[in-house]
Amino acid sequence: MSEPEGRVLVAGLTKSFGAIKAVDDLSFSVEPGSITGFLGPNGAGKTTTLRTLLGLVAPDSGRATIGGRSYAELQRPTDEVGAVLESTGFHPARSGREHLRVYGTVNGYPPKRADEVLELVGLTDAARRPVRGYSLGMRQRLALAAALLGDPRVLVLDEPANGLDPEGIAWMRKLLRTLARQGRTVLVSSHVLSEVRQLVDHVVIISKGRLVHQGMLAELFDSQGSVVSVQTPQADDLTAAVAARSGTRIERAGPDRLCIAGMNAAEVGRLALVEGIELHGLAVEQSDLERAFFALTAGADRESDLALKEVS
Repeated sequence: MSEPEGRVLVAGLTKSFGAIKAVDDLSFSVEPGSITGFLGPNGAGKTTTLRTLLGLVAPDSGRATIGGRSYAELQRPTDEVGAVLESTGFHPARSGREHLRVYGTVNGYPPKRADEVLELVGLTDAARRPVRGYSLGMRQRLALAAALLGDPRVLVLDEPANGLDPEGIAWMRKLLRTLARQGRTVLVSSHVLSEVRQLVDHVVIISKGRLVHQGMLAELFDSQGSVVSVQTPQADDLTAAVAARSGTRIERAGPDRLCIAGMNAAEVGRLALVEGIELHGLAVEQSDLERAFFALTAGADRESDLALKEVS
């Protein structure tokens, strides 16, 4: 059975660099018509995964495919995949238009296509200026314009909001949503969690090269539930009491403030009463993306560390 056109599939992907395992039996999929956030702490294996998908890194095992084919198997890859991994590969003396026309000539696109994508990314007024005078945000827009030259069905973007001001971020969000509504596949790697929350439909979260969560963004919040925020001068005592209960998570949010997951407010209050712990505040907060992200990756790190101890 053939893969749907534009579907990104990573299956059993493993890649090591010497003794360092960057990606460890990683599997996930990205479907057309949606924006998927690819998240993970620094060193999680995100860049290695994206570079493998784009044929820049050879995996030790497993596959990364687009519509059922590897990047090397695509007949006209820039017609099918547009990628932005960095925004620094520009000749400083060339204008934005010249850069895109050179790239377009190499890939068989008419010169007018350069002007079309410059307009799409809002760089028409700067088209004739040398790239050396572009800001970081303008370079990001130019890199995105290059990725769009072939009108691809799949976009792979690494930190696309880097260098953009708030207006530019809002513009990018609107553009990517429009592209996804057209049935394209959009995969966005980012560490700016507040922006991801406003942009993506689905999330893929990895830690130490392994998958820790994949699903709808709303499901991520549901899986983490609510968080009880506690203000107490006896934070250490309450931390110890909560940690003794299974299924709980504690985050120190300040010298006298704790965020507790896995217990409701009544249970926290009852525990504090039994333990003789003074409370100055007790409130319920919905779990935000940042807290859910760190809870998941911290859990994966603990499991990985335990596995290493068992092996050793």
